Amino acid sequence: MLDRELFDRLPEAFEELERGFDSLPPFDAGVPGAGRMGEVLRELAERLGDNYPYFHPLYAGQMMKPPHPLARMAYTLATWINPNNHALDGGRASSRMEKEAVAGIAAMFGWTTHLGHLTSGGTMANLEALWVAGRLLPGKRIVASSQAHYTHHRITGVLQLPFAEVACDARGRMDPNALEDLLRRGNVGCVVATAGATAIGAVDPLPEILELRRRYGFRLHVDAAYGGYFTLAGNLAPETRAAYDLVGEADSLVIDPHKHGLQPYGCGTVLFRDPAVGTLYKHESPYTYFSSHELHLGEISLECSRPGAAAAALWATQRLLPLTRDGEFAKGLEACRRAALHLYGKLRDDAGWLTAFEPQLDIVVWAPAGTTTTAVSRRSQEIFERAAANGLHLAVAHLPAAFFAGTHPQLRVEQERMACLRSVLMKPEHEGWIDAIWDLLQKSSR
Repeated sequence: MLDRELFDRLPEAFEELERGFDSLPPFDAGVPGAGRMGEVLRELAERLGDNYPYFHPLYAGQMMKPPHPLARMAYTLATWINPNNHALDGGRASSRMEKEAVAGIAAMFGWTTHLGHLTSGGTMANLEALWVAGRLLPGKRIVASSQAHYTHHRITGVLQLPFAEVACDARGRMDPNALEDLLRRGNVGCVVATAGATAIGAVDPLPEILELRRRYGFRLHVDAAYGGYFTLAGNLAPETRAAYDLVGEADSLVIDPHKHGLQPYGCGTVLFRDPAVGTLYKHESPYTYFSSHELHLGEISLECSRPGAAAAALWATQRLLPLTRDGEFAKGLEACRRAALHLYGKLRDDAGWLTAFEPQLDIVVWAPAGTTTTAVSRRSQEIFERAAANGLHLAVAHLPAAFFAGTHPQLRVEQERMACLRSVLMKPEHEGWIDAIWDLLQKSSR
């Protein structure tokens, strides 16, 4: 279940790694505490068992996708070198792997020239993108939808930039009319469009947003931290496909390989369409960049020390599973979307449940039937707890009640937000487990 037999392939890789350093004279590194390592590892394994089964299809709650076995092994192998991708002096081979892997991600959106690097995750990646926007357009507002990730508002506070929220439509996508109302008032420097909102999986309407950019001239940043890889999926709805086909028109974008990219935490990516923004990062570090005239990744990053092991794991995974629309990796994404549509269809056709809208990606939100938002919120929490007791792990989300009231006019709205149930069906294996998930959900709702 935990793929441990695959680690039998590591010894051969370790031998190959050691051969690269055969010319060094032997020495005894010493291992403090070596005699108690087994004891501590057993204790660690016991402690780690106190977790939800994130790797199993019956875990269908938060955005937890197991890394590919090769990514785990590549990360482990690289830690024996422990490279630091801040500078080539600390991570020569892994820095090259990072550049190659990031170029592969950029190519998904049609970028053959770009500036980009890995980060610790989407928060840091978005911070860098908005930091660049603030440097290029100082004092101007950053705007994002009401369903955008909460970190955008937080980040603008850190950067001391003004922020405004844009209303969403009935499906949780940025409302272009509300955006234009803000643009008419002026002082908007950057619009953040979301490709895969973390709560509901909504994809903002890029065709309309880009038309507004043509008229009002703002900078466009696409937060695709969760949903970016779905650009490879061949089974998106036409309006969703239209949005993804235009992501390459953005000025910057982020995508998290530690979500759908099959990587261990933390591994995010920030990309800029114009490499000239690299001049904004210029700084002096006379003790760091001395071994090469090539670009050191620390020269285009706000973060300093970064694990080269993350780059090695991502590079290896992309070598095994190329980022192509007809490849095995893309087929896994398509299976996730089919799973979400299957579960959504069952919920929509059952009078015992309320559905809001068809999922654009692989996130489904729904609620137990009820006449008031208060009653529905209470029942959602009860079912969440019963499902966990029955071995099915869901999530609870507090969403605008308007998402449900529009399609269920019998629902009396007593408060603006309502607790509902949410599933992120981001494992390809989920497709074969929807019937089992449905049975446990029904059992938990009785």
